[in-house]
Amino acid sequence: MNYVLALLLPPLSIMIAGRPILGIIVFVIWLPAVIFSGGLTHPMFILLAWFLIHQGVVTKGP
Repeated sequence: MNYVLALLLPPLSIMIAGRPILGIIVFVIWLPAVIFSGGLTHPMFILLAWFLIHQGVVTKGP
């Protein structure tokens, strides 16, 4: 479910993945980047969120 949320709101997904401070920092960068680039930078933040979610799953185990 968190991977799907990362498609729409990467900063919120990062916060839910257990990195609240990083999520706030990413939000501050993500919002102007999406507004000024017209959404061209959005895939970069999706990949960052997916990487952090996957990293959390791997370190926590099943």
